[in-house]
Amino acid sequence: MENENKQATPQPIVHLENLTISHESGMLLSSVTLDLMEGEFVYLIGKSGAGKTSLLRSLYADRPIDSGIATVCGIDVVNIKRRRIPQLRRKIGIVFQSFRLLDDRNVFANLEFVLRATGWKKKNEIRNQIEKTLTAVGIADKAYTLPQHLSEGEQQRVGIARALINNPSLLLADEPTGNLDPVTSAEIMQLLLAINSQTHTTMLISTHDFMMIDKYPARVVVCENGSVVDTEQRG
Repeated sequence: MENENKQATPQPIVHLENLTISHESGMLLSSVTLDLMEGEFVYLIGKSGAGKTSLLRSLYADRPIDSGIATVCGIDVVNIKRRRIPQLRRKIGIVFQSFRLLDDRNVFANLEFVLRATGWKKKNEIRNQIEKTLTAVGIADKAYTLPQHLSEGEQQRVGIARALINNPSLLLADEPTGNLDPVTSAEIMQLLLAINSQTHTTMLISTHDFMMIDKYPARVVVCENGSVVDTEQRG
């Protein structure tokens, strides 16, 4: 029974302690201390230039960290070796504001590219995984459509499918509704929340969309004044 209780206790998927990140003109973020637990849905907000994107990039080892402790999906990303970065990124799904789909191939081929790049080889397993993921994001009927023939909302659903295709422990989304109209933005946020609820994938969502936060409340952390503040711990 004791072992069962231990397994039921959420563990940190992201652990940051006294983290420091610089940019060309000096310090960007310092003294960042934050835990994201298994299954959490968390908003990351802050003014443009406050460091939200830089923080996200540091979590998937696309931006160097100057000092501190940063463990993501059990991997030390402060001292990570280049050869271990692909291992880290197989545990993380990333959703971009600008979609970043490959326009020269259809939706199925976009997702197949990701799976083959991360070591999937068997055609039937690849097909099953793609079909399952496209069904989960509500565009199973768009598998053989080119991205430029999709609406922006559908393109972002493909972006979310790409992020989920390897069953990640952590999903990072950088302004996922930034290019979308309010109705489509709400649909995308509902989708992310539903996936979080169904799969218990930890999600950190960078956004300027305060209407979405009001409509779909969750934990909020703020990039401000060169650090990251957890609003639940204020006051």
